[in-house]
Amino acid sequence: MVRHLRAEAHAGRMLPFVVEHRGRLAGQLTVAGITWGSMCSGHVGYWVDEAVAGRGVIPTAVALAVDHCFRTVGLHRIEVCIRPENLPSRRVVEKLGFREEGLRPRYLHIDGAWRDHLVFALTAEEVPEGLLNRWHREKPSTPHK
Repeated sequence: MVRHLRAEAHAGRMLPFVVEHRGRLAGQLTVAGITWGSMCSGHVGYWVDEAVAGRGVIPTAVALAVDHCFRTVGLHRIEVCIRPENLPSRRVVEKLGFREEGLRPRYLHIDGAWRDHLVFALTAEEVPEGLLNRWHREKPSTPHK
């Protein structure tokens, strides 16, 4: 798996990230499907350890990755595709202000069946101040557990 991620990263098709919280592994985030040319886009996937879920770790990681993609890598569009029943992941993109674009029927083969996914997206023009800045400006203050 690590070898595949490195090869895809070196080929410019993927950006794999480890998510840490207080020095411990808390999850993973990958920008994959990077396409250049007239599209300049990629899609983000992530998971988080339930021990830190709800503390803003993944929204912050997604915001940092999106800013890196827009400002450093030069991508124009980022998508996140989420199964409709995955309410915690949907909450992440809602918190960050991703725009819902619609349903992709039978989009990915997961757990032995083709599963529908909702598509959420952002373009660089939608966050000129950066997604992390917007996230910090708009998030409610919550105490850390």
